[in-house]
Amino acid sequence: MARPAEYDRDEVLGRAMQAFWDNGYCATSVSQLVEATRLKPGSLYAAFDSKEGLFLAALDHYAQQSIERLDQALGDSRTPLQGVEGFLRGLIAAQYATVPPRGCLLVNTALELGRRNAEIRERIAAHLAGIESRLRQALERAERQGSLAADASPAALAKLLMTTIWGLRVMAGTGADEAQATQVVDQVVAMLHPR
Repeated sequence: MARPAEYDRDEVLGRAMQAFWDNGYCATSVSQLVEATRLKPGSLYAAFDSKEGLFLAALDHYAQQSIERLDQALGDSRTPLQGVEGFLRGLIAAQYATVPPRGCLLVNTALELGRRNAEIRERIAAHLAGIESRLRQALERAERQGSLAADASPAALAKLLMTTIWGLRVMAGTGADEAQATQVVDQVVAMLHPR
């Protein structure tokens, strides 16, 4: 009979996620992952098969946290547009909470590996599509409530928001400060409201 796993999977994934986020996939060694996760190499491979298996699981863990933050921002707000704005402002606060800012693990991975690894590219695309879908649905609710600019397309605006999110993440990684990122969000939020 196999011994049951004696670790908290979410905790291990959180630690692995931090290691990959700090160093990138290629520069994170198995020994760093062993140290970060506090699992022996044999346990790590038994649980995740490979470094890539652990990375994909950590990427999924990160994406799920992003979805949960978006759902919370939308659920905690009185209106869909306030929820979208809260999510964008929360992204800025989170990305400038570390020095230097680490950006987004999904975006960082897309830039590091997206062209070379189809499985990772598809996984990232699926996660980003989930975020975009929730943003589009929020904008559609705003449209039905009459709080979105009359000539706006919720689908096109959701894509614009995703492009803005990517841009904010890259800006942070290339030295733009929090005030500059806030100016971008201010402009995007103003554009969403009826004139």
